[in-house]
Amino acid sequence: MRLILNTSKPCWPTEETRPGGFIALGRKVLETEAQAITALKARLDQGFTHACELILACSGRVIVIGMGKSGHIGNKVAATLASTGTPAFFVHPAEASHGDLGMITDKDLVLALSNSGETEEILTILPLIKRLQVPLIALTGRPESTLATVATVHLDVSVAEEACPLGLAPTASTTATLAMGDALAVALLDARGFTSSDFARSHPGGRLGRRLLLHIADIMHTGERIPCNHAHDPLPEALVEMSSKALGMTVIVNAEQHVLGVFTDGDLRRTFERHQYVHTLHVGELMTTPCQTVSPDLLAAEAVALMETHKILALPVVDSEQKLIGAFNMHDLFKAGVV
Repeated sequence: MRLILNTSKPCWPTEETRPGGFIALGRKVLETEAQAITALKARLDQGFTHACELILACSGRVIVIGMGKSGHIGNKVAATLASTGTPAFFVHPAEASHGDLGMITDKDLVLALSNSGETEEILTILPLIKRLQVPLIALTGRPESTLATVATVHLDVSVAEEACPLGLAPTASTTATLAMGDALAVALLDARGFTSSDFARSHPGGRLGRRLLLHIADIMHTGERIPCNHAHDPLPEALVEMSSKALGMTVIVNAEQHVLGVFTDGDLRRTFERHQYVHTLHVGELMTTPCQTVSPDLLAAEAVALMETHKILALPVVDSEQKLIGAFNMHDLFKAGVV
């Protein structure tokens, strides 16, 4: 058997693909895409305003459609809209003509993405969209295209050139379309008065959701898990309580469960520094009073800020009558993912 080597192409890096060439080409791509986005600013006109007004007036959902790379961008645009207060989902146009068009109702609005404006799968379902008499917003790179001319509103996302050296792979054009989708989503977010709390409700599993939705009542120790002593308890008894509940403190209360103060690990160290004989001392003589307390309705994120400001590692939780109902420490906030 003869081994034939293909020597038509060099198997070593060419001048264009050496490390320096990689960097130069990478920078050229980023520059081209940045210019494509910058060019969009001059094209934002009353058409953009009209598009926002149509979406705000929509009592249904925004149905985003697109094929190929535009479809991938459409998925992301739909997700961004949905997470910022505008109900939206993506429908594949090829599937729409085989039954999925039933997902679109006469209360919805269609947002169609096509760089050419001539995507066959989208043009096929245009008559059905028109029959429903729903608004159609088109994002295309060709204002004279079929999709652009039949749309209720057309947003021009054309680019001077693709970032691909061959001018073939959708690069700058998809970036421009994505940026226009983000512009719509953020403009609508602002118009709806959408807040960070609203965002958190759409992202309850994320870090922001935990920071904005989690309250002290959700993480505090209650009942028998609260480290608690009375002022007349001997110090050794208070130390046993602190050790068994492992919050780094014990809360000192009166007979009615009103908080009088706290005895912490720091108080214990100071006690040993100041007193030679500690077994005869009562915890009420050594506690920090008055002490910082919080309500169960306080956001966990606000508790973090409070503890950092006062350099506190654990806090009692009280009700409206200042009675002890719970306790927590910084470790609980770490476990909850708030810190």
